[in-house]
Amino acid sequence: MTSREEETGASLFSRTLDIMENDPLEEIFALNMGDFVSEFLISEDLADKISKSAKDKTERLKSQLKELISIYSLDNTLCVLGFDSKDEYVVYNSIAKTLTQILDVDACHIYLTPEFTRGLCFDNNFLGLVGSSIDFSDDIYSKKLGYSENDKSIVVQSFNNLEKIQIKNVSEIDNFIPKKELNELDVKSLSIVPMHNNAYVVGVIVIENYKEKTIKRSYMNLTETIARLFGTSMHLQKAIEHAEILITDSTITPEELQQTRAELTALIGDLGSHQQAFVEKLAASVDEKGQYKVAHSQNTAELSKKICKELELNEKTTDLIYYAGLLQNIGKITLPESLFTHKGKLSKDEWDKLQNHPNVGVNLLMNINFLSEVIPYIHYHKERWDGGGEPEGLKGNSIPFGSRIIAVADAYTALTSDRSYRHAMSKEEALNIMKEEAGIKWDPDVVNALFNVV
Repeated sequence: MTSREEETGASLFSRTLDIMENDPLEEIFALNMGDFVSEFLISEDLADKISKSAKDKTERLKSQLKELISIYSLDNTLCVLGFDSKDEYVVYNSIAKTLTQILDVDACHIYLTPEFTRGLCFDNNFLGLVGSSIDFSDDIYSKKLGYSENDKSIVVQSFNNLEKIQIKNVSEIDNFIPKKELNELDVKSLSIVPMHNNAYVVGVIVIENYKEKTIKRSYMNLTETIARLFGTSMHLQKAIEHAEILITDSTITPEELQQTRAELTALIGDLGSHQQAFVEKLAASVDEKGQYKVAHSQNTAELSKKICKELELNEKTTDLIYYAGLLQNIGKITLPESLFTHKGKLSKDEWDKLQNHPNVGVNLLMNINFLSEVIPYIHYHKERWDGGGEPEGLKGNSIPFGSRIIAVADAYTALTSDRSYRHAMSKEEALNIMKEEAGIKWDPDVVNALFNVV
């Protein structure tokens, strides 16, 4: 961005859109040359036409903002915004508990700034506790737990510096101030991740263990991605609220609307990137917890995408099937890692947990709105073409097409990968098995597509 653009606040992105829209008049005004052109070069008649054009432009920009708002409303971002009462904030407790399962840790707490805690009162705290994995016997919010701006706590340090912090032994630092209400007197190690989108910070995620422990890198990568997803979602919602005010303002200028449109568009792009990163890192964590020696979920997703292209499916459907391929084993992430490293015979309870993991995954995905469309593909990917599969015994074309594609990609990837009980098969061996089972386990058309792409 040039120094001139920094002075005027006009972004290169927004001006590029203007050029693409083939509207040189708007480009002139974006350069703040409107007054000069009107005064010295434009006739009175043309000035009237420009005035009308500017009004039309304002209405067009407002319509574009309305469309962006309708598409990227709360229903399409994380369901963690716009709460007005204590009852609604309990969703954060569920998120914190899910994170403890995913990360295989003892406790998790979520703090937000006052800007995002409407309906709650935290007195002078600038970080308020909105969610915890700890079960309280009474109202968590009545305790008004949090941190003031002047606290010397390591949590405040992480927030202010946008700095991820990992401490293996808290006794070695002097700025960990335990809160007994959160059982923090028992904490031995902790990690703190600020929730932010670049410089826009909305809160922190605090992860705790009651023994000295370093969280695995893949799990920390996932936590950072979740934190960015939170930050971007909340920043986007604030931008949407600002845009809604501008739309009703009769004195607003096209330049202001243009700048808001550019900000919303950029945030929407960021959100899409963070959503994809979240899915990919979640899949990587699933594979690591499941003790896969290769990136099984990633390989299944990539193969699913190739099959989709071979079958000439549209881009949106291909993307959804790719995400579903990544997350087909999502339920495993909420199961303890010890279950996958267990060497002896599994108990009936342990076996049931493993057998039912797709259902656990569906419940988890139901709480992530932007992934809701992939749920059917995951839920039915264990069905069989002959009707002998699970969970509902669907047969043939009654099985969602995405589920049939994932089933084939998953089976081929599994056959050609090492397992604890056997070595990987060759491509030819795996394809022979797939061909023999086509029309029994798998959709014959999808198997034919597999042959063409591998």
